[in-house]
Parts: sequence; structure tokens; C-alpha cells
Amino acid sequence: MIGLARVVFAGLALAGFGAGTASGQTGGAVVGKTYAQSREGQKPQIPSAKGAPNVIWILLDDVGFGASSAFGGQIQTPTFEYLANRGLRYTNFHTTGVCSPSRAALLTGRNHHNVGMGLLPQSLMAAEFPGYTGRLQPKDGTIAEYLRQRGYGTYMVGKWHLVPGDEATDLGPFDRWPTGKGFDHWIGFMGGATDQYKPDLVEDIQQVKPDGRHLNTVLADKAIFYIDRQRKLAPDKPFFLYYSTGAAHSPVQVDREWIDKYKGSFDQGWDVYRERTFARQKQLGVIPANAKLPPRSMRVPAWNSLSADRRKVYARHMEAYAGFLEQTDFEIGRVVSHLKEAGQLDNTVIFLVIGDNGGDIGGGANGEVANHFPRQITEDDEAQVAEALRNYDKIGTGAAFSNYPMGWSQATNTPFRDWKTEANSEGGTRNPLIVFWPQGLTAKGEIRNQYSYLTDILPTTLELTGTAPPATVKGVEQSPLQGVSLTYSFTAPAAPSRHSTQYYYLFGTGAIYHDGWKASFGYRPDFVDLFWACPSPQSPPNLAGKQAWELYNQNDDPTETVDLARKYPAKLAQMQTLFAAQAEVNHVYPLINWSDLYPRFQRLWQSADPAGVAANRRCGDAKPGRQG
Repeated sequence: MIGLARVVFAGLALAGFGAGTASGQTGGAVVGKTYAQSREGQKPQIPSAKGAPNVIWILLDDVGFGASSAFGGQIQTPTFEYLANRGLRYTNFHTTGVCSPSRAALLTGRNHHNVGMGLLPQSLMAAEFPGYTGRLQPKDGTIAEYLRQRGYGTYMVGKWHLVPGDEATDLGPFDRWPTGKGFDHWIGFMGGATDQYKPDLVEDIQQVKPDGRHLNTVLADKAIFYIDRQRKLAPDKPFFLYYSTGAAHSPVQVDREWIDKYKGSFDQGWDVYRERTFARQKQLGVIPANAKLPPRSMRVPAWNSLSADRRKVYARHMEAYAGFLEQTDFEIGRVVSHLKEAGQLDNTVIFLVIGDNGGDIGGGANGEVANHFPRQITEDDEAQVAEALRNYDKIGTGAAFSNYPMGWSQATNTPFRDWKTEANSEGGTRNPLIVFWPQGLTAKGEIRNQYSYLTDILPTTLELTGTAPPATVKGVEQSPLQGVSLTYSFTAPAAPSRHSTQYYYLFGTGAIYHDGWKASFGYRPDFVDLFWACPSPQSPPNLAGKQAWELYNQNDDPTETVDLARKYPAKLAQMQTLFAAQAEVNHVYPLINWSDLYPRFQRLWQSADPAGVAANRRCGDAKPGRQG
């Protein structure tokens, strides 16, 4: 079916369907003084994609490889399992390691520095270097722009986080909003995080007042509305839906019934969670039988060493996170069920990316219950736990701004090392991918191990929909795509990977992958050192240019447990040269790190609350609120 679909839809594209958009001009008209002396021109041709499949991209936020039951985790996600068991599980799929860069790479099919999203679009995290402006350019078109030119209806629900702060108000400009980047309609939020019950909600280009429903419910309802309205008004027109949840990013907020479903489920702690999940992953076949579980991070204490109060608080945080993720699965499931009932599911391609990066470390050692960045740091570490105990019943509800402790981040990233923002390790950058298409995939419930990356989903989608990469969008010449279509792997489970080289870089951590080998580096101080330290550092060291490199053979060691840098210095040198070349081509330089950015936060805190900054040096009052 894949081959047939490719031929049919490619034929449509070559015949001119979807080659351009309808203009307002009338072609070939002869205008005389009277109608009899005149001849009407031809009406502009509206592109048609009739017969092409519907496409849904689903992207979750801050979910590690080992969280969902579909990939061996202990959080029940029956919808994800349904899609995986009737589609393909990709076990070697990668993200950038943090939110906005991942979204930019996904939507454009190009590396994130290459489209100016080296870090985040907010002014605190952007810089006026080509790879770090935080401003997407018209030359780097999105999947929505390409499919709209093909004749698709294009819709989005959920998190955007690709607009600089000074462009994110109702005054615009709207060029980099979803409606300016190819989406006919959208509803969601602009920033990195939002309250799930009181979201900063935008519809098209207007702020709208939330109605008190959970954001996941709002997004599912709106997705169904968009699908039904198009089906009613243009039944032959396929749709593209980008479904980008705010879950399971902090704040972790969900109705208590979902949290209570997991009461007691994590009392044995993160060490047991890692071991059980690792065993399940081997049983599922999503990791090889010879894989080794890396040691627990030295920054995470053994569960059995914790006090009873800490275990109680930490377990409740994970119960809340699990409930949040399961409720997200449920709401997505409502959309899938609706498509099935409407007879549209069989010809709908679904790409489900379970996480734009690995599990988050933003909750620090003890988790958080309030909206502060960093959260309140006290004289006594035990006082943080005492505060959480006082708010125990609020953890995970709309009455708190919750995030789990970093020990759960490593656990939900099983079987890999480390976490979100760490571009040098798989825990930050490897996420599950599920591809589902009942009408087009002959293989059901199979596993694919080919290396793949976020940029690959756009060219895959173009191929499946018979859409040639357009030369121009709105008259702007398009830059080359950098991803590789995955369709070759649909019917060939043992086919060699075609995405052979990929660089990574974030906040002082980086890596280069090439044909199964990976060289990586990272150094401290990092986010935890700078934003959770007590007292706050005033002049943190900057180790830029002093990277200590590691080398791994991922064909034999997918979980990165054996560093081969000393054993194979020539191979390491080759990989370092390749990283440098990729960094030049993709505008990765300069290598901006956390120490470079930290003075900006210090200036912000000082200008916003000088007394608070002084107190925080004594490990006292909180600093101003989270930036998202």
C-alpha cells in the first residue's frame, strides 16, 4: 500500500495539484467596453488533495522514554498502546533535548540552530547570532504551510512556544504565530508552560477567557470540532492537525481522581521503578537484550536512604505526574475514537512523539509546589520537604504548581542517563515515536530500530501525502530540508538507517552521532548548579572550550555505559572534527552555555526585586516567577 500511495499521490503532485495556492488574480480575461466585447478569464485553480490521507502529529511535553506503558513504563497509556500495537514503534528516535528547539526542528524539517532556535525565543535565552535569534524566518517553511499549498485544511491545538516575547501580545506582529506559519485555525498557548485550569489561552490571534475545564479536555474538544467542521463543509478535503499538549510539562495539574488511581504505586521508589521498567522494556523488545542499565546518577540519592517524609512527598509527586499523563492519553483517545466512529481513522496517518525531550529536572531535588523560578530556597533543606508535606493534598491539583523531584526524571527516562536540557545523553534526547496508518501500513505492532530524528517527520509526511517540497512559500524561496523520510523503513525492518549524521547542542552540552557512533561532551555548572544552589552563585565559573569528550558505540552499547574515548582516540578525533563541521554549517557557534546566560537572570532578579535577591543569597526569599 505504501508504494501505491506514493505513486498515486506523487502523480497528483506532478500533475500540478498542490503546486501552488489560489491567487486573487483572474487569468486570461479580455475586458471590453461591453460584456459582448469581453471574455471572462479562468477562475484561479484551488489546489486539491482529494484522496490523500489525513495527517495528525501529536507531540507531548516533558515525557521520558520510560514513562508510557507503550514503551515499558509504569504509567498506563492505553491509547498509545492501541496506536503502537496497530502501527510501528520507533525505538531510536531523537529530539533536541528541550522544548522550542524540538518544535522548530519538527515543524520545519531543519536543524534547530539552522532556523535560529538554538535555545528559546524569550529574550533571556535568545541572542543576536544566526543560530540563536529565536525568530523563525519565511525561508524555513513549516509543514502546515506546505500542506496548505497542497490543498489540506490545517489546524493546531496546544503549545506553540515559537514566538519572541515582544511579538506575543494581541498587537502582534502575527507572522510567527501559528496562523502566520500555515495554520488555518488554532487554539492553545504561546509560552513554555501554562496553568492547566486557567491557561493563557489564545484562539487564532485573540486572547480568550478559559472556562474552567482542564486544558487537555479543551484541546481534545477543539480538535474534534475542527475535524467535524471540515468534514461537513469540505468532505473531500483532507486535514492536517498538529496536536501539541502542555502535558506533562509542569505545572503538573489534573483532577484528583486521576492522581488517586496511582496511590501507593510508587511507594517503592525510583530505584525499583528503573529496574522494573528496564525489565519490561526488554520484554517488549524496545531495548536490546544486551542493554545495560546505567547507574543511578550521583546527584540522585538511593530511595532507601530517604526519610519517611521524603519518600511520602516524592511518591505523591510521581502519583500526580502519572495521573496527568494518563489523563492526557485519555483525552487523545477521545479524538482517536471519534475518528473511528466517523469512519476517518483508517485513512489517517498519526505520528505520535511521546515527549519533546526527556523527563524534566526543573523540580530540583525535592520537587516543587509553587510557581517560582527558582522555587523558594530555604536555610534548611528539610524545610522544603516540610512545606510539601503541608501542601500534600494539593500536589498535582489546580491549587498548586507541581513538578516532581529530579530522581523521577531519571526514572522516567529509563533506560538512559540524565534528563531534559542534556544534549549529550540519550536521557535528554531519545523519545518514543509511534507511526500509525491502518490503510497504509501492512506491518502492525512491529518495532523499528533505525536511527531517526525530529527533522525526519516532515519529509516522511510530504512523501505520504504526495507533496513535493515547494520551491517557494508566499513568494519566498525555501531553504533545503535536512530530514530524511522514514518510509523506507515501513516495509523493511532491517533496512540500514538513512539518517547517518546528527549533531546536538544545548546549554554547554553537545554530541555528534554518525553511523552508530556517538561522541559527546558536557560540563558544569549546569541548570541545577546555578538555579538550585544555596546560596546562589554570584560569579559562576565558565568552562567554555574545556569540554571533556566521551565516546560510545551505540550499536553495542545503546545506553552509553562504556566510554571508549581513551581506547579509540583516533575515532574520537574524527568525531570531534565532524561535530565542528556540522556546527559551522548549522550556525551552532558560539557555544552558549548556562554560565553565559546566568548574568541575564541575575540582572532580571535584581531589577525586579532587589531585596529578594539579597535574601536569596542567604538562602531565603524566592525570586520572581517562572518564564515558561
